[in-house]
Amino acid sequence: MALLSRRAFFARTAAGMGTAGLTLCLGGIGLNGCAAKRKRPNILLAISDDQSWLHTGTLGCRAVHTPAFDRIAAEGVLCSNAFCTAPQCSPNRASLLTGRHLWQNAEAGTHASSFPRRLIVYPDLLENAGYAVGFTGKPWGPGNWRVSGWPRNPVGEEFNQAKTATPPSSGIARDDYAANFKLFLAQIERNRPFCFWYGCQEPHRDYERGSGLNAGKKLEEVVVPPFLPDTEAVRSDLLDYLLEIEWFDRHLAEMMNLLAERGELDDTLIIVTSDNGMPFPRAKANLYEFGVHLPLAVRYPAAVPQGRRIDDLISFVDLAPTLLEAAGLAAPDTMTGRSIWPLLTADKCGILDSCRDHVLFGRERHTHARPDNLGYPSRAIRTHQYLYIWNIKPERWPVGDPQGFYDVDASPSKEYILEHRSQESFADFFALAFGVRSEEELYDVTADPACLNNLAQLESHASIRQDLRARLESQLQTQGDPRMNGSEVFESYPRFSPMRMEIPGFKEQNHYNLRYRALEREDDTNESLQHQG
Repeated sequence: MALLSRRAFFARTAAGMGTAGLTLCLGGIGLNGCAAKRKRPNILLAISDDQSWLHTGTLGCRAVHTPAFDRIAAEGVLCSNAFCTAPQCSPNRASLLTGRHLWQNAEAGTHASSFPRRLIVYPDLLENAGYAVGFTGKPWGPGNWRVSGWPRNPVGEEFNQAKTATPPSSGIARDDYAANFKLFLAQIERNRPFCFWYGCQEPHRDYERGSGLNAGKKLEEVVVPPFLPDTEAVRSDLLDYLLEIEWFDRHLAEMMNLLAERGELDDTLIIVTSDNGMPFPRAKANLYEFGVHLPLAVRYPAAVPQGRRIDDLISFVDLAPTLLEAAGLAAPDTMTGRSIWPLLTADKCGILDSCRDHVLFGRERHTHARPDNLGYPSRAIRTHQYLYIWNIKPERWPVGDPQGFYDVDASPSKEYILEHRSQESFADFFALAFGVRSEEELYDVTADPACLNNLAQLESHASIRQDLRARLESQLQTQGDPRMNGSEVFESYPRFSPMRMEIPGFKEQNHYNLRYRALEREDDTNESLQHQG
């Protein structure tokens, strides 16, 4: 069938990663970047909005140009196995801030709710230790932090004054991220360390249709993931997405130039990643590889040997403890994640810590895609070879009820699949993206990175499935996941975000196709949009 006809996609991916890894490792052998005494680093965290791990030049994507990311990977470390804790904006950003999984973060563990004041976040800890903290673009959100008593967004002080008059397409936000970073740098003391969050709002949808082609990108350079139909419409949609990744990278390069001009580039720990996977069917808001596997590169010459690739499994809950250790601070007991600082400062490549043999992630509610604002709760465990998913409410439609399937962002790719679902050659694409799923899913991600072939019901994989299920449940129980006790508390958390679906007797506030980043700044939430049930 057509879904299995693009093995070259993953052959090219594997070859590209292997080549990149070899080149990087050769550059790093024998280096010792750890100084006996060093000052506390500045920290620049650059996080794009909706980017899967493959879409950088370093990993061989010919249709995108990411010189800043590629430079950071070459002059630092490329982490090939980084995973979000939820394939959605606000719960994963909350995990990054707290070092805790979504099921440990109460309201902040679901999309577009509140952020409990009791949660400890790394920006506050760094600020208390003398760091200046700030952000530009998208911080934690969407959601409402004010109702919990936060004096500002948990990420830090906002710098969004500077705007650009001429973004490369109408789909790109007017925030001048680099100029705002410059404003932040101008107002802090020269020798004071800083921690800055660059939250690019790209490549979040909507896109200007055809913007990639208009910018000179070529359809033939796109490699279409096997869970999407290989059509001109889908290829063009992917080009539009890749164009916005380049906007993210361009501002990152300008920020690096600013740091170089100040003589602080090599004194700054730069971490580049994304918050969840690409905004396409069966990717974003899903627990498959293209929803949870993210790019991650780190540069800090004072302590991080250059030119390496690390293949250890890394979770977003590990980032907060890492930043604290880099700054010479101990992570509080509230944090579940483990610092990857020992991996970053080592002088080796490959898998460095055999104990990092799995990561956990999950999801609750995403958009308002079902009556009563019900979510699609799922939990997953990912090892180096297998991905096991437990769908807790398999009777529900996974990406929203059929009147809109609103958990999939509106796009030409979504439109194409829905418009052609009655045709036999496209039925499988529809089933993969929108169809009801079984309670258990198991994928061999080394052989099937597109997660097309569910092995959960095969007798040959019964012991693997049972072992992963037991390991997942044991850790969820230990970490206090309410779902393990049958609790429905996640369904009760209020929603602070625009509506996508129509509910009888409840007027839809905003059409789902409007760009939510234009509708709602996460630091200025319209509380009237809360669905009262």
